[in-house]
Amino acid sequence: MIKANPAVRNIVAVFCLLLSALAANAAAAHHTYRSRRYIPFNPAQYDATDYDDPEVRDLALAALGHVRGSVVAVDPADGRILTIVDQRMAFGTGFEPCSTIKPVIALAGLKEGAITRDTMIKVGRRRYMDLTEAMAHSNNAYFEEVGARLGFDVVHRYDTVVGLGQRVGYNIPEEQPGYLPSLPPKFGGVARMSSFGEGIRITPFQLAALISAFANGGTFYYLQYPRTPAEKENFQARVRQQLDIGGLLPDIRQGMLAAVQYGTAKRSYDPDGEQDLGKTGTCNDESVGGRLGWFVSYANQQHPKIVIVVLLHGGGRTINGPYASEIAGRIYRGLYERNYFANADTNRNSPAATLASGSSQ
Repeated sequence: MIKANPAVRNIVAVFCLLLSALAANAAAAHHTYRSRRYIPFNPAQYDATDYDDPEVRDLALAALGHVRGSVVAVDPADGRILTIVDQRMAFGTGFEPCSTIKPVIALAGLKEGAITRDTMIKVGRRRYMDLTEAMAHSNNAYFEEVGARLGFDVVHRYDTVVGLGQRVGYNIPEEQPGYLPSLPPKFGGVARMSSFGEGIRITPFQLAALISAFANGGTFYYLQYPRTPAEKENFQARVRQQLDIGGLLPDIRQGMLAAVQYGTAKRSYDPDGEQDLGKTGTCNDESVGGRLGWFVSYANQQHPKIVIVVLLHGGGRTINGPYASEIAGRIYRGLYERNYFANADTNRNSPAATLASGSSQ
């Protein structure tokens, strides 16, 4: 047996120790790099939530997870905000509405007689659609044609009536008004404005107010966010304006229902739970960079209980309206499983709720 020189053994031992130290440092550095790279995003990190509905908020947080986005939940019967996840995004300067502008264009088209629910519009070489199918599949060509028939002035007037470019909250100083252009956008004109909301900046907060009016039959409530015990105890609904749209809403709701049942929002559909109606939106927003995924919705059609707006913002292809609808669907399913909708009925029929509702009119 050959014995190694003691000096050689010492050199080998030192070399092995050196290699071990280098490996440990490399592993630590790799771990630090990965940790810094994959720090999960927390959309609620700056939120003040003492007076949110805890049940709705917990479900909204769980459904959104670590995706960069915002969830706004509102009671359409009185404009009360139930929760807002990522309040900075919800109250901020606004985003392009993408295809969530289409219910407003449908309303304008129906009101002005440019279309009926059964009007067939050419959307391809050999393809025509009516309003329900165009809403269900978020067809751009259909709404570009409706916008062109109406013209910019009419589209701008209806956008103004439903609160775009205006504050819709009551005593909420951090709310920003968004933006409604006074001239047709240079890219695509009124047609692009009618299909993607080109040039418009809207917040999730404003969309929640708008869809609440669509849900409840036309009452546009100021959205209120009680933030003290006294405000919560003395809450009363405040009407911003009454929209004369009740007779047109069934045609729009039919399209929003179709979107959920078999269209772009079908990932929110729950055949065994509470029926929701909604509209998706997907686009690139060059003003803020990245992609947007919207879903505006409410449940249910006969007795609306809650409005949920989801906005996603990021760079991945998964950031889109269908995924936003899936997140809302998780919230609706969670609320249904917890009997939230039955509880909402009980609360609304209480004497205090009736008194507050009556005094606001």
